[in-house]
Amino acid sequence: SAWLTTTATRAENLGIGDPAPKLEVKSFVKGEPVKALEPGKFYVVEFWATWCGPCKATIPHLTELQKKHADVAFIGVSVFEDDQDKVEPFVKEMADKMDYRVALDSVPDKAERDEGAMAKNWMKAADQNGIPTAFIINKDNKIAWIGHPARMDEPLEKIVAGSWDLKAAVEDQKKAAEAQANAQKYQEKLADATKTEDPDKVLAAIDEIVKEAPGMAANLDGLKFGALLRKGDDDKVVELGRTLLDGEVGKNADALNSIAWSIVDPDAKHKPSVKLLAFALEVAERADELTKGKNPYVADTLAKAYFDSGKHAKALEVQKRALENAKGTDLEDDDGMKERLEQYEKAVKDGN
Repeated sequence: SAWLTTTATRAENLGIGDPAPKLEVKSFVKGEPVKALEPGKFYVVEFWATWCGPCKATIPHLTELQKKHADVAFIGVSVFEDDQDKVEPFVKEMADKMDYRVALDSVPDKAERDEGAMAKNWMKAADQNGIPTAFIINKDNKIAWIGHPARMDEPLEKIVAGSWDLKAAVEDQKKAAEAQANAQKYQEKLADATKTEDPDKVLAAIDEIVKEAPGMAANLDGLKFGALLRKGDDDKVVELGRTLLDGEVGKNADALNSIAWSIVDPDAKHKPSVKLLAFALEVAERADELTKGKNPYVADTLAKAYFDSGKHAKALEVQKRALENAKGTDLEDDDGMKERLEQYEKAVKDGN
C-alpha cells in the first residue's frame, strides 16, 4: 500500500507545469461540447457556481476574453452546486453576457456536491479552495497558469503568444506554496504561545517569526503591542506605539481606538502608568479628530483616557457626547458606558 499512498499524495499536488487532468463533465449546457482536451490547442477551464457572487461578477470579463482570444476554448465548469438543475436556466438568463462554453461537473449519484470528478481532480488536487478559479492549458496540454479569472489577461496573452516563461511560473508557484506553508507553521507557533498567556513566550515567538520572515513584522505589531502592554514594559509599548502612529495605523481611527482602549480598558489586568496614559490620550484624541467627534466608541475611549489622567470635567463632557452619538447604534444600551458616565458625574460633583 506504500505505492498507493505515494500516488495519492502526488495526485493531490497538481500544479503549474503538470499535464492537465482529464476533462470529465456530465454535459454541456452551452456551446459546442469538448470531448477531451487536445494537445495543440489552448483551453481555459474556469470553475464557478450559480450561488457564488464573485463568480457572477467575473462572467462578463470571461466573455470579453473569449471574444478577444477566439483560438482559445473557454469552458466554464459549474462545481459545488446544491442543485445542478439551476445551471441551465441561469446560463439562459445570462444570455450573451455569458458567451462561452458552459458544462456541469460530473457528480456521482447521491454524492456530496464537492465529490464531482472536476472538483476533485482539478480544484482539490491543485489545493484550490475558492471559486472562481481558472486554469490555463497550453498547447502541450500542460497547466500554464492557475488563479482568479480577473488576473488572467496578461498570462493568457503571453501563453497564446508563446512568450510565457513556464519555468519561472513553476518556480513562483513553488515559492508561494512555501510561503503559505511557513505562514501556517508560524500561525501554529503563535497560537501555542498565545494560549499560554505568557507575554514573554508571545514576544519570543514573534521575534523568531520576524527573523525568518521579515515581511511578517507589520502583521504582528498589534499582537506585539498587547504582549508588551501585559508585560508592563511601558517604554517599549510607547516606542512601538509611536512607530505604528507614523504608519498606516496613524490614519485609521478604529486601529487608533483599539490601541488607546487596550491601555485604559477597565477590565485590563495592568494599571497604566502616567507615561502610558499620556500616550493613550494622544492616540484617542487623534482618533476623535479623524472621526470628527461623531464616533461613540472613540469618544467613550477618549473620555476614559481623560478620566484616568485626572481630567474629570473633560471626561464627563466627552462621555455625554459619546452617549448622544450612541443613539440608534448597538452601543445605545451599553451598561459600561452608562456606568462610566455616573462615575464621571460623581467625581465632578465631589470635586475630585
